[in-house]
Amino acid sequence: MTEAILVINAGSSSIKFQLFAVAPDDRLVRRFKGQIEGIGTRPRLVAVTSNREILVDETWPSVDVADLPAALDKVIAFLRPQIGGELPAAVGHRVVHGGPHYASPVAVTSRVLAELEKFVALAPLHQPNNLAPIRAVLQRRPHLLQVACFDTAFHRGHPEVADCYAIPQSLYAEGVRRYGFHGLSYEYIAQRLSAVAPDVASGRIVVAHLGSGASMCAISNGQSVESTMGFTAMDGLPMGTRPGQLDPGVVLYLLNEKGMSAEAIETFLYKDCGLKGLSGISNDVRELLASPDPRAQMALDYFTYRIALFTGMLAAAMGGIDGFVFTAGIGENAPLIREAVIRRLSWLGLDVSTQANKKNAPCISRKGARVPCFVIPTDEEFMIATHTLRVLRERTASALEEKRA
Repeated sequence: MTEAILVINAGSSSIKFQLFAVAPDDRLVRRFKGQIEGIGTRPRLVAVTSNREILVDETWPSVDVADLPAALDKVIAFLRPQIGGELPAAVGHRVVHGGPHYASPVAVTSRVLAELEKFVALAPLHQPNNLAPIRAVLQRRPHLLQVACFDTAFHRGHPEVADCYAIPQSLYAEGVRRYGFHGLSYEYIAQRLSAVAPDVASGRIVVAHLGSGASMCAISNGQSVESTMGFTAMDGLPMGTRPGQLDPGVVLYLLNEKGMSAEAIETFLYKDCGLKGLSGISNDVRELLASPDPRAQMALDYFTYRIALFTGMLAAAMGGIDGFVFTAGIGENAPLIREAVIRRLSWLGLDVSTQANKKNAPCISRKGARVPCFVIPTDEEFMIATHTLRVLRERTASALEEKRA
């Protein structure tokens, strides 16, 4: 089999995976991609080739795929015949939180895994699930190279003034600081812009990664300058079930006046707030857009209002704005949300072309708009594969140097 890179992106209720063949010139060629979703509720495994031919579309009773390990077993059972029973050259993983020490992709060892487990409390919805496949592969195939790629890494070049909170320095020194997330997505967009919009790629860009988890990033000359997310993946924009920016006094109120425990507050903030809490209907933007209930419209208005507010903040961090990018599930597929955001930002020079927006065109700006707006599909898995291949090549080169020595 041609040398291959397997990418695993494990979330709270799904596992996404892709297999890339490595061409002789080290170009990555996507062979297939898929995901198993609805873990514990309505598990379904779907995978398609690069030509969109369906390789598998299978469902099971919830008890058969009740948790992430069971889902991983299903994925492995599917992958084994697809790769001819051979192991990939390496496996790349998305890991949400790299903490203060991991600023670039790293080969995983037992020691590294133990370090990453310390950040579970900072990303309880994601980190345990990100690490579960790493742990499973480490136990079964300890000599197979695994590479952890961090959502925090792209933001690690921020100046201290952007990363610190107004709290004692001792807390910053132990890691209580603003990290930013969705870095793999932003890194891909920063690279992709040079092909999609070369005239603005090196300028000051605001990128809105809008999905069930949502954030925004200021990118200047391809580098992250500022982000809406902070110490955890809860800050900034309202999300499907997370509140986004919240006065810490609200948490104190829940503790002191409502008598809620820390555990109950954590569950509340991660699972019962955001668009779900505002609407009382759903955390799914598609359902809210289809609903006649005024609470659904209120939730969407709040969402687009906060996106506009944070755009102003991010533009201030860069001293201006030269372009705006929508990406991720909502950003790529919800024209009504995009239009509402752009209309709120007309004062900044954004202007939407209704026709281009409805078609999900790469550029959705009206001709002559001072600040062009783009829709660019993200590809976190491709970035993970790219980083994994680089680590693989570095290890190979290092091993050759040791032999020569």
